[in-house]
Amino acid sequence: MKARQLNSRIRAVVVGVAVAAATALAAPTGAQASEAAPPVSEADLTRAAVSCPSEYVCFWTGANFTGSKCQWDVADPDWQGGSIRCSWSATHNVKSVFNAGTSSATGVAYYGGADYVNRRGCTRQQHGGNLAGTYKVRSHRWISGSCG
Repeated sequence: MKARQLNSRIRAVVVGVAVAAATALAAPTGAQASEAAPPVSEADLTRAAVSCPSEYVCFWTGANFTGSKCQWDVADPDWQGGSIRCSWSATHNVKSVFNAGTSSATGVAYYGGADYVNRRGCTRQQHGGNLAGTYKVRSHRWISGSCG
């Protein structure tokens, strides 16, 4: 990726996240988090934007985009048995996410069960942040429509 494109992408991500942070941009939908997720710094967002390839969604075991990472550029109905496997997904909770998607989808929804069962949250394109960190994720897909 050219330096100008990377700088533009990082700037867009930082601005988008800063605006959305006050509204719990990556908070799970449909359920209240039982504990507050730690805040995300501008440096952490920049690191996530650089380490998550364009057109991918990335999930980490640690807050602030740390720990082990799994990433996809396609939907995956089963992280534990699909063609792309996330080795830690059965034993570790997801604690942060970054959606570097660039398609016409509005966001990526993630689920606690295989085959898109038990929706846990949704993160809009070019956004990311810390999650409650109290659940495991087993499938995800890009969606159109509301991420909220």
